[in-house]
Amino acid sequence: MVGMGKIGSEVVKRLQVFGCIISYNSRRKKSAIPFPYYPDVYELAVNSDVLVVCCALTEETHHIINKDVMTALGKEGVIINVGRGALIDEKEMVKFLVRGEIGGVGLDVFENEPHVPKELFQLDNVVLSPHCAVATPECFDALEELIVFNLKAFFANKPLWSMVNLE
Repeated sequence: MVGMGKIGSEVVKRLQVFGCIISYNSRRKKSAIPFPYYPDVYELAVNSDVLVVCCALTEETHHIINKDVMTALGKEGVIINVGRGALIDEKEMVKFLVRGEIGGVGLDVFENEPHVPKELFQLDNVVLSPHCAVATPECFDALEELIVFNLKAFFANKPLWSMVNLE
């Protein structure tokens, strides 16, 4: 697991049910997490079959999955990216996939969205999916709550929660 924040922790809960062996990389070791911690993504890749990438995109994590990490993961390795597209060096990833130097990828985000590298559509070891993170019941409930609050506030001449200044 690359990134053990809120999303990473939720992914881990689901993976445990399938008996997956979990290891992780994060900005720092978390005392409440019982799994092996690797401070370096390269070392995590050396010791993993699959990397699930769900960390935040920052200057430090831009292309965190690079040529060296993909080489360490190896020909049987799989990368699943549910974070941000630029977490993976997409050009290198495409080269690795085309040359058979990595086992496969599952992506719902891309480095230059909405553009998806054409080569990915031709490969059997690639799963592409639209990114649907906001399409959750909780999101729609929160959106409904916001709309209703703003409508009531507007008609009562009160401040809105989400005022947009168009000037």
